[in-house]
Amino acid sequence: MRKEDCFYLGKIVSKYSFKGEVLVKLDADEPEIYENMESVFVLMKDNTLVPFFIDKCRLHKSELLRIDFEEVKDEAAANRIMGHELYLPLSVLPKLEGDKFYFHEVIGFDVLDEVHGNIGKITGVNDSTSQAIFEIDKDGKEILVPIIDQIVKKVDRDNQAIHVSTPDGLVELYLG
Repeated sequence: MRKEDCFYLGKIVSKYSFKGEVLVKLDADEPEIYENMESVFVLMKDNTLVPFFIDKCRLHKSELLRIDFEEVKDEAAANRIMGHELYLPLSVLPKLEGDKFYFHEVIGFDVLDEVHGNIGKITGVNDSTSQAIFEIDKDGKEILVPIIDQIVKKVDRDNQAIHVSTPDGLVELYLG
């Protein structure tokens, strides 16, 4: 499995028991949908994804998932995967409808502004800041547009376009 074909689920943040159970900090709006997983991919130090099978998996205090892996049955084994990231195939993501979208699915979409028309294609999404931002390429120039309800008006999956209403001066700041 390639990392490009997967989505980031969370990170192993601590051991839970001496029997090798670990706690995973999930990056999910609905953590409960991941309670009955049978397996996940663990990103190893050499940047490969390795499947790990799950004996038992349950929510632990809101956004933590307590996992008992088949292959991890003691503290030493748990220590070897501590801090590692977990991934799942994109195919297991629930389908979103309407104006909700996953960041990876809108890469390549055109961005259509109410005033300026087509302001470019989405090349990426920066979600490392407190506010997620579309990274848009317009003829070699980068435009950054915050992903907020007041700006994103419509997601048109059929035509691979996102309709936006950018604040006055934002687009001109990058293209002017």
